[in-house]
Amino acid sequence: MPSVNLEAMTEHLREVSRHVAPGAHCLMQVDGAGWHRPSERLIIPSNITLLTLPAYSPELNPVENVWQYLRGNWLSHRVWESYDEIVDACCAAWNALMAMPDRITSLATRDWAQVSL
Repeated sequence: MPSVNLEAMTEHLREVSRHVAPGAHCLMQVDGAGWHRPSERLIIPSNITLLTLPAYSPELNPVENVWQYLRGNWLSHRVWESYDEIVDACCAAWNALMAMPDRITSLATRDWAQVSL
């Protein structure tokens, strides 16, 4: 979406909700962004619960490493002529990363969160 706000977040939650298996429940981790906070304008489907991370805790949010990797490898230090070019570049970067599951694992794994057997 071209902007981040409560309406965009509501639409995102609606789309995620459509893909939650019947009888299942989605626990979605969010940061403290204003559009992630429950309010009268943010509609949270009944099959989703938002779990807000503590402030200033990027170590708890592995997607921060994913965004850093995308920026560092495909998206930083570039200029695009249009919004469509930005979207195309982001989609290409995302698709390239999705083709590297081992890289995603390395970016998102936390040693302290592993179960010792």
